Amino acid sequence: MKDFGYNKEEIKIFRKLSSPQKIQDFLNSLPFNFEKRGETCMSPRKVLDNKLAHCMEGAILAAAALEFHGAKPILLDLRSTEKPYDFDHVVAVFKIEGCFGAISKTNHSVLRYREPIYKTLRELVLSYFHEYFLNSGQKTLREYSVLLDLNKFNKLNWRTSNKNLFEIPEYLDKVKHHKILTSKQIRNLRKADKVEIELGKIVEYLKK
Repeated sequence: MKDFGYNKEEIKIFRKLSSPQKIQDFLNSLPFNFEKRGETCMSPRKVLDNKLAHCMEGAILAAAALEFHGAKPILLDLRSTEKPYDFDHVVAVFKIEGCFGAISKTNHSVLRYREPIYKTLRELVLSYFHEYFLNSGQKTLREYSVLLDLNKFNKLNWRTSNKNLFEIPEYLDKVKHHKILTSKQIRNLRKADKVEIELGKIVEYLKK
């Protein structure tokens, strides 16, 4: 098993994260990174040092943990609308018995872990569609990216760098994205129910 340049303490943590379920539980235990001192995109090393993560940082850490146990470190971007504006979401993707699943770091009650039961990447993405809405109820998920192998960024030392890795989200935003809806489907979308909107406001960690 490769150590990928991790130190003894990091290796000890990664050895324990031996399944997607355990990786997701570990991500959930990390407080959400509200970037109080400015935007960040920390490496797995810095996430473990600071013991907090946001969506992108959690996905990169999850990909690193999957890689440590023999999988490829793969990210997927879920792209939302610009008008009205909504945030994109990034997850780490894995496959078991030929089916896709996803590990996700989010502070909300939705857009979370996905079991490896989806035969195609599109199926996986569509499992997030009805959860992806604004407080107005408008559903905003529109596109998904091709899979990004983080080995592309080995020159950045993405696993252990002490610098922010903004190059990764910038590159991910530029790769090919697939549309999931036609114009007519978009016009016919029904807004989320009030009870769904209230559920979506539940957060795991409060911003102090």
